[in-house]
Amino acid sequence: MKRFGRLGAQFGFALVAASIAYGCSSSNTSGSSWGTPPSGGGAADAAGSSSDGSGSSSGGGSGSSGGYGAFGDAEADSSGTTTIGCNVTDVNADSDKDGWSIAEGDCNDCDPNVNPGAIDVLVTPVDGGAPYYTNNDCSGKLGDGIGPCDTGLPLTDTVAGDGAEAMELCRIASPDGTAHTATGPTFGVLASAYTRANGAAFASPDLQVGIQPSFGTNVQVQKGANMLMLSSGHARTPSQSGSCGSNTCAENANGTAPTGFPQNTTACPPSKDINDDVALQLKLRAPTNATGYSFDFKFYSFEYPYWVCNSYNDQFIALVSPAPTGAINGNIAFDSNKNPVSVNLGFFNVCNPSDLSSFAASCAGSTCPKAPSPYCPAGDSQLVGTGFDIWEPDTASKMAGATSWLTTQAPVTGGEEFTITFIIFDTGDQAYDSSVLIDNFRWIATAGQTVTISTNPSPPPAQ
Repeated sequence: MKRFGRLGAQFGFALVAASIAYGCSSSNTSGSSWGTPPSGGGAADAAGSSSDGSGSSSGGGSGSSGGYGAFGDAEADSSGTTTIGCNVTDVNADSDKDGWSIAEGDCNDCDPNVNPGAIDVLVTPVDGGAPYYTNNDCSGKLGDGIGPCDTGLPLTDTVAGDGAEAMELCRIASPDGTAHTATGPTFGVLASAYTRANGAAFASPDLQVGIQPSFGTNVQVQKGANMLMLSSGHARTPSQSGSCGSNTCAENANGTAPTGFPQNTTACPPSKDINDDVALQLKLRAPTNATGYSFDFKFYSFEYPYWVCNSYNDQFIALVSPAPTGAINGNIAFDSNKNPVSVNLGFFNVCNPSDLSSFAASCAGSTCPKAPSPYCPAGDSQLVGTGFDIWEPDTASKMAGATSWLTTQAPVTGGEEFTITFIIFDTGDQAYDSSVLIDNFRWIATAGQTVTISTNPSPPPAQ
C-alpha cells in the first residue's frame, strides 16, 4: 500500500448511535456529568436514544482529569446505571478484563466498553436534549474518532486507502503487536488494496473505480462528501471523462472467482466463469466495544429487466474472513431468500414502469420469476444522468435498473481483526455491465445489542 490516503491521519469512522451512555467514572458519584456536549460539538450521526434521560452522569465527575482515573466504590457503567461494589485500587490490575489497566490508559476499569481501543458513542437523550458523544476511548475529547473525512478526493483516485475513506473508513489502526497504552492499539484499517476477485494483485483498477460526489442527477451520498463506485465496466457517468458510452466496456477477461462463487440460486444458476472483476480488500480491527458493523450500497445493472434469471447475471459480494455466523461462503450481502446481489435480488425497484413486458424476457432458469407487483415502485428518477437511463441494449427495454440504497450489517467481536472484500464481476461473459455504489461504513457499538447478518432498505441519511 503506497499510502493510506490524504486524510488518513484524521480519525473518521462513522458509528451507529447507541441507546446507552458510556463514561469514565472517578470516585465522584454525585451525578455531575462527563457527558456534557463540548462547545461546537460534532454534528449528530444516525440518531439514537439514551437510557439516561435525566441528564445525570454517565461517567466521571469533577474528580477526574481529562476523563482519567477510574477509582471508586460506585461507578456508572455502560448502561448509564451505577455499578455497586466495583472498587479499583490497583492501577496495574485489569479489573474489567478489557485488556487495559489504569496504568495502561483505561479511564474506567469497571466498564469493559471503555478503554483506548473503543470508539466514542453518539447519545441522544430521551428528554430531548442535544446529542453528545461519550468518552469511550478515554482520550478526553468527546467524539474524536468520528468522521467523515472524504472531502477533496478526486474522481480518478485509485489509492485503496482513499477508497476506504470515501465510505467513511478513515482511521488507521495501530500495527499488530502494539503494546496496550493510553494511545492504543486502536481500531481502524490495517491494510487496503485493490485486487482481482480472488485477491490477486491488481496494479491499477483504472476506470473500474471512481470516487463519486453524486451519481447522475438524483442520487446523493449517504454520508460525507463522496462515495466509492466499483464497476465491471467504467465507473463513470456520461458527463465524466472515460465514460463507457454503451452498456458494455470489457476490462479484465478470465477472472478467478473466490471459492463458492458466483453464488448459486436454485431457479437461476449462474455460469461459473467470471470476467471484468475488481475488488477493494480491507483488513480491519474493530473497536473493543463494537458488536457489529454496517455499510450502505446501491447496485445498478444493464441486465435488468431483460436478462433477469439468466446464467449471465453479474454479482456484487461482500466477502468476510473469518466468516461471521450466517454468512454464505463468507458473503454477507444477500436478501431474505438468500439471493446474492444481482438482478435477481428482491430489492430491485428502480426502473422504468413501461418496461414491464421486458421483465425476464430472456429467462433461462428452471422456473422463470413473475414480475414484481407493483413493478418499479421507486420509478426511474435514480437512473437519470447515470448512463443506465440511456445506454440500455437494443431490446424492448427503455432503461436499465437498480436497487434503492440498501444497508448490510454483520456481527463482529470487539477488537477482532478481519478482512472484508467488496467485489463486483461479470458472469459468463463481458457484456451488460453492472456497478455498485458503497458508502457510510459504521461500527455498531450498542451494548447488549445482538447483531445478525441482514440486508434491508437504508434509512434516510442523517441531516
